[in-house]
Amino acid sequence: MSKSAWWRGGVIYQIYPRSFVDSNGDGVGDLAGITGKLPYVASLGVDAIWISPFFKSPMKDFGYDVSDYRAVDPMFGDIEHFRHLVSEAHRLGLKVMIDQVLSHTSEQHAWFAESRASRDNARADWYVWSEAKPDGSPPNNWMSVFGGSAWQWDTRRRQYYLHNFLASQPDLNFHHPEVQDAMLDEVRFWLELGVDGLRFDACNFHFHDTQLRDNPPAQIRDNATVTADNPYGYQAHRYDKSQPQNLDFLKRLRSLLNEYDAVALGEIGDDDSLARMAEYTAGNDKLHMAYSFNLLTPAFSADYIRRQVRELEAQIGSGWACWTTGNHDAIRMPTRWGRNAGHPRFAPCILAMLLSLRGSACLYQGEELALPEAELSFEQLQDPYGIAMWPEFKGRDGCRTPMPWRHDLADGGFGSETPWLPMPDAHRRLAVDVQDADPDSCLAFYRRFIAWRRGQPALKDGDIRFLDDDAQVLAFTRDDTTLCVFNLSPEPRGYTLPAEAEELAGCPLTGARRDGRELTLEGWGGWMGQLA
Repeated sequence: MSKSAWWRGGVIYQIYPRSFVDSNGDGVGDLAGITGKLPYVASLGVDAIWISPFFKSPMKDFGYDVSDYRAVDPMFGDIEHFRHLVSEAHRLGLKVMIDQVLSHTSEQHAWFAESRASRDNARADWYVWSEAKPDGSPPNNWMSVFGGSAWQWDTRRRQYYLHNFLASQPDLNFHHPEVQDAMLDEVRFWLELGVDGLRFDACNFHFHDTQLRDNPPAQIRDNATVTADNPYGYQAHRYDKSQPQNLDFLKRLRSLLNEYDAVALGEIGDDDSLARMAEYTAGNDKLHMAYSFNLLTPAFSADYIRRQVRELEAQIGSGWACWTTGNHDAIRMPTRWGRNAGHPRFAPCILAMLLSLRGSACLYQGEELALPEAELSFEQLQDPYGIAMWPEFKGRDGCRTPMPWRHDLADGGFGSETPWLPMPDAHRRLAVDVQDADPDSCLAFYRRFIAWRRGQPALKDGDIRFLDDDAQVLAFTRDDTTLCVFNLSPEPRGYTLPAEAEELAGCPLTGARRDGRELTLEGWGGWMGQLA
């Protein structure tokens, strides 16, 4: 088995660099700050870190608009800071994954400056350009994920260019072979610097329908990618993304990664993202693993999670999922699913459930502290998505506020008195130093459970089989040997165990009492057993 097999059933910790640690007091987190806290990350017992973009960027979408793929933005440090980070992570036994945004660049990228200058230069077709309709309107009805038309008029070429996200994020034309080659070269640059894997942003957006056909209306406006307030969900996205040509590009990408024994994690936002996850990870020749937004929505119950996993398992075959209940784009889980009730067993129960599903897992910074969503005023918002969609959708700033390290400092120990987003009082009360001193804290449970899971091979790689269809109790086996039972509700529930079930030694889960075969689960209680 190759050294990269760590990812199968592995636990990845996502770091949002702007908000992790500010080492130089400028209000923004940086690479040196991350490096200084790597011992803390290693203490969680995770296998790898995933660092959100730190490349040179005008930061109109906070790094997901790259103007130079090979340069570290000065606000985060420089390439030597990154080399030191990788070296220190490896010394601590942590793999390093970085974000790569291949589908689009910043409008300030040199490639786009050249492309928009004329219709006949060397990079004229590196982006998606189109004539206006006879009446001057955009070429078709495609919508931006951030709202409004996905087409922006450019007076230099007197044409529209495609932007699936902000107008300042023009989409590359992956139908052009030189574009594919160029993007693979950008990936190779970081592989040469020793990264162990890459998370590929919006990886089903690389190709578009060359006929530019209109998307049909959505039959059901139930899209995990966007909220109900966003017109993007009104369309079935048949032609603007997830085109069949992407499979061949992903195979080329996998071949490159195989040269370095590196791992690919894909982010997939689609009308049927579970089917796309299966398609993009099948055959051991494309992505190693993929995640979607299906567990990042407000929908939550044992029944909902069971349906998501069953649907994926029915089609994934040799593919592999990476489940996540939080990231930099989603309302924090204790608010989204826990309704800010603050139950001490809630976050531990969700972690244990997540790390017991078949697949790998991503944890987002602050989840181990059970941080709720930060409440921000309109004046405090930085996210252009939230500013455009206010007030029904408040954007993504509420999950991006600085990490609280110390309860006794106004900035929570982040490193600057005026961070780029404010530090909520509720977060300081949950700071790392507070939970480090409490053996019953959420942080302590994360460490215990992740360490215990390392000795449970069935939880990392075994098959999964659900045992019932209870609306709130999620019960399943892994590898037909390990039984997992979770009460995903605040009310007590009962569950009848199989006759041969015996409690697994050392499992840190709490909130369950057994009387013979009858199990009483308190709110957010869990139990794990061994089957003969």
